[in-house]
Amino acid sequence: MQSFRTELENALVEKDIIDLERKIRLFREGAIHDDKFRSLRLARGVYGQRQSGVQMVRIKLPYGKMTFKQWKKISDISDEYSTGNLHLTTRQDIQIHFVSLDRTPELWAKLEEDSVTLREACGNTVRNVTASVTAGVDPNELFDVTPYAHAVFSYFLRNPICQEMGRKIKIAFSNTSEDTALAYIHDMGFLPAIKDGLRGFKVVVGGGLGSQPRLADVAYEFLAADQLIPFVESVLRVFDRHGERNSRSKARMKFLIQKIGFEAFMQLVEEEAKALKNKFFEIEATEEEVQVPEKISDLAAPDTEAYQTWYSTNVFEQKQKGLYGVFVRITLGDISSTASRNLISKLEGYTGDDIRVTINQGLFLKNIPAANLPYVFNVLTEENVAAAGANSLANITACPGTDTCNLAISDSTFITKVFEKVINEEFPDLIKNNDIKIKISGCMNSCGQHGMAHIGFHGSSLKSLDKRVLPALQVLLGGGTLGDGLGRVSEKIIKVPSKRGPEVLRYLFADYTDNKLEGEYFNDYFDRQGKIYFYDLLKPLADLGTVQENDFVDWGHEELFSTAIGVGECAAVMIDLVATLLFEAEEKIDLAKECFDNQQWADAIYHAYSAQINAAKGLLLDKNVNCSTQMKVISEFDKNYADDFNGKFSEDVLQINKNEPSQEFAQAFIAQAIDFHKKASLVRERNQKEVFA
Repeated sequence: MQSFRTELENALVEKDIIDLERKIRLFREGAIHDDKFRSLRLARGVYGQRQSGVQMVRIKLPYGKMTFKQWKKISDISDEYSTGNLHLTTRQDIQIHFVSLDRTPELWAKLEEDSVTLREACGNTVRNVTASVTAGVDPNELFDVTPYAHAVFSYFLRNPICQEMGRKIKIAFSNTSEDTALAYIHDMGFLPAIKDGLRGFKVVVGGGLGSQPRLADVAYEFLAADQLIPFVESVLRVFDRHGERNSRSKARMKFLIQKIGFEAFMQLVEEEAKALKNKFFEIEATEEEVQVPEKISDLAAPDTEAYQTWYSTNVFEQKQKGLYGVFVRITLGDISSTASRNLISKLEGYTGDDIRVTINQGLFLKNIPAANLPYVFNVLTEENVAAAGANSLANITACPGTDTCNLAISDSTFITKVFEKVINEEFPDLIKNNDIKIKISGCMNSCGQHGMAHIGFHGSSLKSLDKRVLPALQVLLGGGTLGDGLGRVSEKIIKVPSKRGPEVLRYLFADYTDNKLEGEYFNDYFDRQGKIYFYDLLKPLADLGTVQENDFVDWGHEELFSTAIGVGECAAVMIDLVATLLFEAEEKIDLAKECFDNQQWADAIYHAYSAQINAAKGLLLDKNVNCSTQMKVISEFDKNYADDFNGKFSEDVLQINKNEPSQEFAQAFIAQAIDFHKKASLVRERNQKEVFA
């Protein structure tokens, strides 16, 4: 996990930034189609906002880690290019909004000065690799999963096998069986395991939230650590070739597994073994030496209830005795650049130089000597981020909703503040309750993770009795983490006008407090009472015969509500322009040659494979044959172009997983791709002449 880069890595970064700048220029000149350009910029962390003409830039922090220097650089960047706000996400990224497209290459270049990247933070790629923020300091962990998360992040960054998949891939590492990284809702999730003294992981595959949640299947109870990278690569190769590419709503890995069955999926994964770049991949996993902060405060602990509550809910002793970890609660994940710099200047030297973004949109500080805890509390108080209950129900997770997102239906941010006020003022005892998690999304896609919440809400709409549209919240109950890679999906209960959301909380908390058994957890209470019980409990709040004019105005707004939904960009749509696909095929051949010259045989082979798939897809579109998977492209091409290509395309291109990635095979496969592209270009010219004859 060294911070320095090789000359090759620096060259790749520079090439990325220059390429983005060039393609922005071509897009402005009309030389690149809008859909194709969207795919290009998303893979470089540049995401369209709800507001026209500006972008959200997502900064990719592997497992949420940043140093004080990196945090300051991000804060300075936000001031210079954005609005001075840093938005912490549930994927442990940082987002800044309202950025000019033309300034994104310059922004990216400045971030890279401190080894911070935008690459593959969005788009149809391997997204940020997340992990438990307490990894490395948790007294209950078998071993530190951080080096393994970092290895996966590094290995698949810019890796040709995962640059243009059908959809995004999410990977998480939990550090204990408690599963604080939520492995069960990820495409691939890993939990530490030890067998016969050997480190490894329990592996779960195929989880996801969205409008159709699915809990992950167990792939292995134990996978040796040196098989981690080969396994992930095999899964990605299968998803790239067999995954859906036309219907975005069916393009996640969970739907591929659902379609062909888990056993068939795992069989395909095993069939990739021969073609892998590495059959084993050793990951150096030595424990990092803990750097104890040099500065020690003599500030005494305040004798206040606020400090005691904060200490009891936000602080724990690490496995490194005498050092402590502190969770910092950040409302809605929004922290200003000014507050960030203030925290940096006051905390640096008093805590470890390793800050983590948490999956509930907060921060985690570690390696803090006991003597410095009062000082840290005092600093956090000065910046208004010392609220207790960092992991309790009082700390609500929410996506940005209609503030910036194209897909959001109704508000999810302003109402979160209202909910937290209800909890703090009316149910203060619940601030210490870590059993219940409340999560809110602006739409059904579950960016706020409502699909696995004990109490979840997502934005929606209702029609009043006089047919007017009003903002609404879908209420969900009973989800949550069970541990060891298992979880529960929350169940839809009822839909209510948004302005009645606070009453939903009051009804639920009062009922739970009055009727639960001693020591009964919320989900146990939910199971005992049943779904219908809660529907009947909340039904009065869904009565549309009693709506007021104020119900037609969403939280935080003054104008009447309307369902203005744009086109989402959570994963780029594939562009099906024949000329563009043939041009891309040529670019991939150039990349294959470049990798071959660098003796990167496996990467060269995959670029050559992708070139042939792109060219074949382009020719099929010339005949109005639109294929939803790469395997369909392969089979349909032989049917439609048998006379031109001797019906051997499938046999030739599927050599991709039947050969070792040797120099000889790479050379032959690239030559095959060059020849195929030449023939495809000639056939394309012939087709064009026939059209215009």
